[in-house]
Amino acid sequence: MGYLLFVTLVQAFSFSLIGEYLAGHVDSYFAVLVRVVLAGLVFIPLTRWRQVEPSFMRGMLLIGALQFGVTYVCLYLSFRVLTVPEVLLFTILTPLHVTLIEDALNRRFNPWALIAALVAVAGAAVIRYDRINPDFFMGFLLLQLANFTYAAGQVLYKHLVARHPSDLPHYRRFGYFYLGALMVALPAFLLFGKPDFWPEAPLQWGVLVFLGLVSTALGLYWWNKGACLVNGGTLAVMNNLHVPVGLLVNLLIWNQHEALGRLLLGGAVILMAVWISRLGVRKPQPSH
Repeated sequence: MGYLLFVTLVQAFSFSLIGEYLAGHVDSYFAVLVRVVLAGLVFIPLTRWRQVEPSFMRGMLLIGALQFGVTYVCLYLSFRVLTVPEVLLFTILTPLHVTLIEDALNRRFNPWALIAALVAVAGAAVIRYDRINPDFFMGFLLLQLANFTYAAGQVLYKHLVARHPSDLPHYRRFGYFYLGALMVALPAFLLFGKPDFWPEAPLQWGVLVFLGLVSTALGLYWWNKGACLVNGGTLAVMNNLHVPVGLLVNLLIWNQHEALGRLLLGGAVILMAVWISRLGVRKPQPSH
């Protein structure tokens, strides 16, 4: 779970960096494309093009298109009409998507995992944000599409790796993920991008480099690797932990006036959900 905790901290900073320095200043499609290209430059040279099954390649292309391509286009567009705290709050439904997709793929129903996801949602909902943008409904819909594709990508990756075991380390097969993301990000930029809103300040370029190399390259790789090491319920809860952490970062650094008491309470409820999610995991029976 250490991989997931590290990425949670990175995500917490990333939301504020996007909202404070890129949203409304840098074209959303260009920002997404830059992140994909930078991450691809890290992993594609390390990728094995042989000894990898074609079905695994196709699966990774699909996962990259969903988990990054569609997800982050929708996420960046939502920042046009929502503030950072609103975006964070509206991502609380991601655990429900994770749980339902996980159970659907396994053809089972785990009530504890669903309860854990609901508790995590309740914990994040404790942190209410009252200043609602008039266009919040469109932003909410964009984020729910982003939540679904992000959840689908990480769950599908977990199942794909289990179905195609390999002696190759994860990073040797992860470059296909960014090629799949590029298949969405590049056409989206060519069709809808606005060159008039490219980065101008060095700080904006610095933020894009950080998001590309740390949040996208290292972050998504470690998140998907960590997702393979936990059960579906825990994964669902970890998807929500970035909400209180992200709000806390935004409060301390960018001075957003949030209710600190409710922030701490919501975080405590989400941590409790981590424990609940493990109740549904069957322990292996000792052999006699």
